[in-house]
Amino acid sequence: MMSSLRSWFGPLILAALLVSCSESDRPLESPVRLEGAIFGTFYQVTMVDSLTVGEVRDLEEGIESVLEDVDASMSTYRDDSELSDFNSAPVGEWQPLTDELIEVLAISEAVAEASDGAFDVTVGGLVNLWSFGPEARPREVPDETTLRERLAEIGPDSLEVEPERQRARRVRDVFVDLSAVAKGYATDRVAEYLASEGIEHYLVNLGGDLKVAGWRDGEAEPWRIGIEAPLDDRQEATHVVPLHDISVATSGDYRNFFEENGQRYSHTLDPRSGRPITHGLASVTVAHPSNAWADAWATALSVLGEEEGMALARREALAVLMLVRRGDAWESWVSPAFVETFGEERVEELGVEVRR
Repeated sequence: MMSSLRSWFGPLILAALLVSCSESDRPLESPVRLEGAIFGTFYQVTMVDSLTVGEVRDLEEGIESVLEDVDASMSTYRDDSELSDFNSAPVGEWQPLTDELIEVLAISEAVAEASDGAFDVTVGGLVNLWSFGPEARPREVPDETTLRERLAEIGPDSLEVEPERQRARRVRDVFVDLSAVAKGYATDRVAEYLASEGIEHYLVNLGGDLKVAGWRDGEAEPWRIGIEAPLDDRQEATHVVPLHDISVATSGDYRNFFEENGQRYSHTLDPRSGRPITHGLASVTVAHPSNAWADAWATALSVLGEEEGMALARREALAVLMLVRRGDAWESWVSPAFVETFGEERVEELGVEVRR
């Protein structure tokens, strides 16, 4: 009887393996798109390279592994993340950290210094207070006493980072929130993973943070992205920008907000005042080789506003496109570095104003 079973199951197993191998080797039509959810938002990865079913399956697992690693390191919504452990560590004690977390903290420190505190990852306590963080509470304007107390605690000087010794510490009891840079860092990591796997033409979109390589047709056609108009009631592109081997991040005040007594409160907080921004700068798009840096710079410029922000963009040679509210309409400004990055002809086609 056993011999009879072997004679039946042997060919069946072989046939199943052959079918499995055949399916795994099947080429897929280009482009291939993978998508899912992470960090409370979405991710989409579009690839133009010639790929098989098996290769795409492996790439999807690799992408999700990269995203999970960043989430496990930098999430403020997970009690078991490395950042949560850091935030709960004793004040004043140096903590050994992973290369990834140290790199993001070092980027944050550099942008905080360059922007005179307009970018500040210790602002987490204020973010929670204004109902935009992981603390579950109704969205409402905080009372003045509590606001002053939390504002007195924060500041770039409340966090010390020593990259060469791979350690950091909180010198005051602040809540470090990396949401303004971690998503960009994750975008970079996914792009690096794809490149390491030999993928040459791709677009990574992580909740609106974008990084592209190669061409969207695999030959010479650039990827194209729409810069969203600052409209509350619908999504509409006001400019279409071609991209090749670069990343972009946008910070805007027209999606995440709440209203109380007829006044709108943006999710973008000014760490220097402890309050949501109120100026006319509706959105900032930064083009940069690194999406982590683009993400951080976009937030800093959003806090500073159109005039101070553009001055900083010129000083740091940042490629920036700003949408500035003018009543019910808006103006589009770009920095000199934006012109250098995309060319005079493209800038003329966009119909934007160069702020030199």
